[in-house]
Amino acid sequence: MLIVAKTNVLAVGVHNRIESLKELPIRLICLSEASQAVRSLKTESIHSVISHWNLKDMPGGTFIKGLKSIRPDMPTIAVIETDNPQQEIQARSLGVAAVVTEDCSEEHFRQIVCGVLGLRDAAVLEDLYAVKEL
Repeated sequence: MLIVAKTNVLAVGVHNRIESLKELPIRLICLSEASQAVRSLKTESIHSVISHWNLKDMPGGTFIKGLKSIRPDMPTIAVIETDNPQQEIQARSLGVAAVVTEDCSEEHFRQIVCGVLGLRDAAVLEDLYAVKEL
C-alpha cells in the first residue's frame, strides 16, 4: 500500500519519540534546536508541531509560546517533564492541542499524535481488522 504524506509535522527536541511515528502518513521534520525550527517554519509548509517544553536554546517553553503567539491555530503538542504541573498549566493556557509527559508510553504518544492530526492509526486498524482462525 502506498501512502502519500499530506501533513508536514515539525518535531523539535523529541528525537527519542520519532520511532513510534514512522509508520504514520506524515512528513516528519526532526530538529534538535528551536533556532532550526524557527527557520523551518519560515521556509517549509508546516501543518503541525511537536515540541519539548524545555529546549536547549529556548528553555521554559519559549519556543512554544512564540509559536502560539504567531500561529495560534497551529496544532501543537507540548512534551513536558514528568510530574511538572506548572509546565502543563502553562502549555494548556497557551492553547496547545495536547500535552504529553516525557515518560508516557510509545502507544499513548502515537495515539495523541494521531488524534491531533486527525489520522487513523495504522497499527490500530491492523488490530481492528485482524482475522482469527478458529
